[in-house]
Amino acid sequence: MKRFSIAAGLSCLMLAFASAAETKAPQQPKKLEAKALPNAIHLTEKVISGGQPAGEAGFAELEKLGVKTVVSVDGAKPDVATAKKHGLRYVHLPHGYDGVPNERLLDLAKAVRDLPGPVYIHCHHGKHRSPAAAAAACESLGLLTTDEALAVLKLAGTNPGYRGLFRTIEEAKPQAAKTLDEWRSDFLETVDVPPMAEAMVGVEHTHDHLKQVAAAGWKAPPDHPDIDPPHEALLLMEHFTELLRTDKVNGQAKAFVEIMRRSEADAAALEQALRNGDVAPKELTAIFDRITADCAACHTTFRDVPIQEKGEK
Repeated sequence: MKRFSIAAGLSCLMLAFASAAETKAPQQPKKLEAKALPNAIHLTEKVISGGQPAGEAGFAELEKLGVKTVVSVDGAKPDVATAKKHGLRYVHLPHGYDGVPNERLLDLAKAVRDLPGPVYIHCHHGKHRSPAAAAAACESLGLLTTDEALAVLKLAGTNPGYRGLFRTIEEAKPQAAKTLDEWRSDFLETVDVPPMAEAMVGVEHTHDHLKQVAAAGWKAPPDHPDIDPPHEALLLMEHFTELLRTDKVNGQAKAFVEIMRRSEADAAALEQALRNGDVAPKELTAIFDRITADCAACHTTFRDVPIQEKGEK
């Protein structure tokens, strides 16, 4: 009997270890070799974070990785049609750079827990919002500790200036199964975002195009010959112009409106200089640098303030 009890005990112990190995995924975040998935990071066996899939190639790469569900935390409208071609389900759960609201974090944790995996969580570049969202969701499910989640942000290159994202990680705690069971989320393919947030998405994308133009010596980038430099500068100016027509912007602090007007004027000057072709690249870069600096200052002062601090004001 004693021999049997020892054997039975060892058997139970081995089963317990095996069960733990199945439920607790590897805790060391690891960069993935992915050509069309910017900054892709494997957090756990079920969760990958990264940037917007680069068109058909990106979704094909996700399919090859075995991904079943794609979660976008970006404000841009997800490419649902291309995802479906590769057998992928899209879920749109956008949030800002100021942190992940508690309700959104419950959505993310429930999506990771209940939807088919692996799950790919992405934002635009895969450096800030998506690694924070993915890591916080894993914390909420007890898959990562706070230190392990912070390691994900370090590996992703998340800017420490996004204090709200780091605060989300520092404050995330494991959720009770009952809490997630009772939490309702419709997991829609696309959701409407506030007009101002949508306009800012447009500014970000156009600014990215102009960064590529600047890197190519203020010409169309070799790998994106379809990008027309003067037109991109014009689009940037129009983004600011349209924002300045809204009550939402004009109701903001005076400093915010001044930054918008200054950026509008600089974008107009950049467009005119590119169209005329009579301004040295150094001067074009100086104009663009002013726009970039104003964007950074605006983000630091207004956009990236942690949610909790905004609530205190």
